[in-house]
Amino acid sequence: MPVAEKEKKTMAKAAATSGDSGQSLGSSNVVSRTFARTRDFLNDVRSEMRKVVTPSREEVKNTTFVVIVCVFLFAAFFFVVDSLFGAALNTLIHHLAGTQ
Repeated sequence: MPVAEKEKKTMAKAAATSGDSGQSLGSSNVVSRTFARTRDFLNDVRSEMRKVVTPSREEVKNTTFVVIVCVFLFAAFFFVVDSLFGAALNTLIHHLAGTQ
């Protein structure tokens, strides 16, 4: 076997049995990495939660009003579109059936 192939197999075996730091995967190493990743995640959560801004009562009232108005406008729009399509479909069906 050529030397290059032997080195590749050795390197592949080492990569398969080692973690990110090049150490062998033992149960205590897995547990410590799990705790470290959990600690890092919770620190990131805390950092992101510090950036959260609670809206004022006035902002909540204004955005709620905008949402309610938009819901009614969309409802009216879809009612008009549905009525037009319904009337057009009824006209088409009656025309194809030969009745008026």
